[in-house]
Amino acid sequence: MFQISELLIISVLFVLIIASQLIGFRVKKVQIRQNADVKEYLGSVENSLLGLLALLLSFTFSMSASKYDTRRQVIIEEVNDIGTVILRCDLYGSNDREFLRTELKEYLEARIAYYNAGTDTEKIKAALVKSDQYSRKIWNKVSELSHGNENIIATQQMVPALNSMIDIVTTREAGNNAHVPDSIIWLLFILTLVGGFLIGHSFKGDHINWVVVIGFSLVMVMTIFIIIDLDRPRQGIINMDQTQSKMTELRGIFDN
Repeated sequence: MFQISELLIISVLFVLIIASQLIGFRVKKVQIRQNADVKEYLGSVENSLLGLLALLLSFTFSMSASKYDTRRQVIIEEVNDIGTVILRCDLYGSNDREFLRTELKEYLEARIAYYNAGTDTEKIKAALVKSDQYSRKIWNKVSELSHGNENIIATQQMVPALNSMIDIVTTREAGNNAHVPDSIIWLLFILTLVGGFLIGHSFKGDHINWVVVIGFSLVMVMTIFIIIDLDRPRQGIINMDQTQSKMTELRGIFDN
C-alpha cells in the first residue's frame, strides 16, 4: 500500500465511491418493488455502519497525525543533539576541537542528505552508512581523549550528548518506517464504499441526488488523502521541509 501513488489511490477510490452510491440506489429501487417496508428494517443498520465509518475515520486521522507530529519532534530533537555536540567540541584543545568539528561537519551533511534522499531507498541507505561511519570516528576520538586526565570534564559533558546524537538516528529511522497499518487502511476503504452504498440506498424518489453523490465522494477522498499524506512525510504534500530547515541552519555554527 505504501508503495502505491496516493493520487492513484484517491482517484480510484473516488470512482468507486460514486459507483457504490449508484449501486445502492439501484438496489433500493429493486427492493422497493419487492418489499415496500425496506426502509424500516434498514434504517438502524445504515446509522450503525455510517457511525462506524465516522469512528474509524476519526481514529485513523488521529493515528496518522500523531505519527506525523512524532516525526517532527524527533527531527527537532536531533537538531538539538547535533548542535549540543558541536558546541561541546570547544571543551577540547584546538587540535582535537578542529578534528571533531571537521568530522561533525561531514556527519551533518550526511544527515541532511538522509532527508534529501526522499523516497530513494539507495540514497537513504547510503546516507545512513555515511553518518554511521562519521559517528564511529567521532566516538572513537572522544573515547581516546577520555583517557586523559585533562579531559575529565570534557568527557563528562561530551559522552552523554554524543550518545543522544547517535541514538536519535535509530529513533528517527524507526519513526519514518512506522506507518498506519495496511489492514486499517483497507478497512477504511471498505467501510467508505459500504457507506457510499448506504448513502445511495437512502435516496428517495426515482432520481439520484448528484449533489450528495459528488459531495460525499469529495469529502471522503479529501479526508482519506490527508490521512495518507500525513503518513508519507517523504513523498506527500504535507512534508517536513520547514522542520528540516533547522538542520541545515546548523551549517552556520561551523562559520564561527
